[in-house]
Amino acid sequence: MATKANTIELFSISTPQMRAFHLTWMAFFVCFFAWFACAPLMPIIKGEFGLTLAQVANINIAAVAITILVRLIVGPMCDRFGPRKAYTGLLLLGAIPVLGVAASQSYESFLFFRLGIGAVGASFVITQYHTSVMFGPKVVGTANAAAAGWGNAGGGAAQALMPLLVGALLMLGVREALGWRVALLVPGVLMVVMAGLYWKFTQDCPQGNYDDMRAAGIAIEGGKAGHAPAGGWESFKAASANHRVWLLFVTYGACFGIEIFIHNIAAVYYVDHFKLSLKEAGMAAGSFGLLALFARALGGWVSDKLAMRGTINSRVTLLFVLMIGEGAGLLWFAKADGVVFAVIAMLVFGLFTHMACGATYALVPFIDSKALGGVAGIIGAGGNVGAVAAGFLMKGTGDIAQTLTILSGLVLLSALCAIAVRLTAAVDDRPVAVNNAVA
Repeated sequence: MATKANTIELFSISTPQMRAFHLTWMAFFVCFFAWFACAPLMPIIKGEFGLTLAQVANINIAAVAITILVRLIVGPMCDRFGPRKAYTGLLLLGAIPVLGVAASQSYESFLFFRLGIGAVGASFVITQYHTSVMFGPKVVGTANAAAAGWGNAGGGAAQALMPLLVGALLMLGVREALGWRVALLVPGVLMVVMAGLYWKFTQDCPQGNYDDMRAAGIAIEGGKAGHAPAGGWESFKAASANHRVWLLFVTYGACFGIEIFIHNIAAVYYVDHFKLSLKEAGMAAGSFGLLALFARALGGWVSDKLAMRGTINSRVTLLFVLMIGEGAGLLWFAKADGVVFAVIAMLVFGLFTHMACGATYALVPFIDSKALGGVAGIIGAGGNVGAVAAGFLMKGTGDIAQTLTILSGLVLLSALCAIAVRLTAAVDDRPVAVNNAVA
């Protein structure tokens, strides 16, 4: 009987674990690319629709607000229906507003489709769920962080590539008003293609798909033989009763929430504050997102190594230190008075931010393995709550630099929640294995 993998064979797709690993980060990359494809084009869109800073803030809030609800729903859905069905459905449904935003003709219609696009941000929860059920305790932190980090890089790729795509279309003679719309069709098409690949080549867990396992009477992690784990409402209730889930909800809001906020405002900030061109601002903003290629994985890897040499609370201490570094780096970025120092500061605090995200989800599999979907969903939603709160803060201050300064202080305070997560000896640093013995 297949079990969780305790090694990551990076250049292999011969096992269901590695197929899930590679396809889930690819699906996440495509979703994040689609989610943030609009952000680097906002200077163009802002001019076309005559948007105010308050309206830009509304669009940024809409881009992440709906994700809160969808993340809360999709985690328990993974427990109930399996990550394969959940991801395929999200990719197909999410492609609709991604394609629709290219047809918007006003601020209102753009805002509506931007709200819908936010749903694809829930892809993160499915990615973390799928790697959590496929990999064992020796490497689960690394697997979670690497898959999420490489997927997150889709946001950075969008920042860098979308302006170049628009530029290429303009060189071909396409008008700017049409060019950004044509460019935004690309991520929607990619999502449809990815849905087909995910459905065909992945399975829910090492033994197979949940439906087949139920029919055969095989136990599913955290559940009884022939039944799903605490799926749907039961999974959510079990997770929501755990105070550590809510502490990590706050810390994830302070790291991933900041990451999303920076993705949405970086290009506009560099154009307005430092007078960069659209392409220059896109490259600067894109460098922040591309840190995810290694930084989030580094956070998970360090968490795994510290836990092996110390205790599970070594993971907690790491998260605390990373949150302190993030807050200090964000303050430096807010106070930078030149574009060179701003980019350097952004990369420094971005390193801490991405690593903190990885360290957070290196803890997730150990909070409550019987309600993994609920835990992953609630903590994941915390990231979007943080981004929405940051959006409202920017709308209230009317100044991005001032907003960043206030956020740096809030991040430092949230580090206290990180250290408060400390786990007792009763919490085992070994998630429940997926096998017939689980009942």
